Amino acid sequence: MSNLETAPEPVSTGGTADVKATPVRELLPMKEVVLGAGTAVRRLLPSFGRRMVGAWCFLDHYGPDDIANEPGMQVPPHPHIGLQTVSWLHAGDVLHRDSLGSLATIRPGELGLMTSGRGIAHSEESPVPHRPILHGAQLWTALPDSARHKAPAFGHHTDLPVVTAPGLRATVFLGELDGAISPGEVFTPITGADVTVEAGGEARLPLEFDFEYAVLTMTGDVRIDGADAPVGRLLYLGCGRDELPVEAGSTTRFLLLGGVPFEEKLVMWWNFVGRTGAEIAAARDAWMTGDSLGVVHGYAGDRVPAPALPTVPLKARGRER
Repeated sequence: MSNLETAPEPVSTGGTADVKATPVRELLPMKEVVLGAGTAVRRLLPSFGRRMVGAWCFLDHYGPDDIANEPGMQVPPHPHIGLQTVSWLHAGDVLHRDSLGSLATIRPGELGLMTSGRGIAHSEESPVPHRPILHGAQLWTALPDSARHKAPAFGHHTDLPVVTAPGLRATVFLGELDGAISPGEVFTPITGADVTVEAGGEARLPLEFDFEYAVLTMTGDVRIDGADAPVGRLLYLGCGRDELPVEAGSTTRFLLLGGVPFEEKLVMWWNFVGRTGAEIAAARDAWMTGDSLGVVHGYAGDRVPAPALPTVPLKARGRER
């Protein structure tokens, strides 16, 4: 999913100075954004309180929406550099096309992982026909300098590892959790897991002490380490835990996101993650003046033009604001 805002704000992020080295329970603010064809999303990263969690640098939560008589998701071709996109569904299906020629329908419980590297373009849409309910999350991870200029790639993974405990089931869609490793290629130590806890269930999830973590509740009623985690909000947890206590008042599903704090400082603007304002400006020019970032064939519509650059300089700063 793209950032389709017509006047996106520049985001300077990265570095470890603002990582919470001890456990915290911070409920971060969210922003409502409307994408193509009226799809409304809750933007949770970057937020006014925090820009990254490990390498996770972007998070939209959408639905559940009744799209039985609607076009559903319609995100025209747009470019990316310097990141990976992660498509994760609880309900519905999304048709992915990209400039590599990839064509894949992502369904609930399947990982769509696109590595932009030096540049790629893609589109996302609800297929015709499509399922009546759409509910999911779109996430980005920032690529480290060692990987951000690599050739682009796309992977569609339908067989993902699962961690189980009494009353709990966790699908590891990216990185590693409790020894279970996702088949998706990653470039920093990271965790992305979809956790289901049965009503009345209590569990303790094993964590990496040096990772920072956050939780997005997708459905249900849950307390995370004694703190309420409302549906559609991101609860930031900081570092310094070996395990995470979970108590579910009703059957609950949440995303556990974590990773080693991202040391490099970044500049994020529109659909680009770079290191300098000049690099972002060059990527914008490349998209507007040619096809060097890729061409998506088969989408019934025009590609998305890049917004105007902001008048303020784009500079890399810290992780908080």
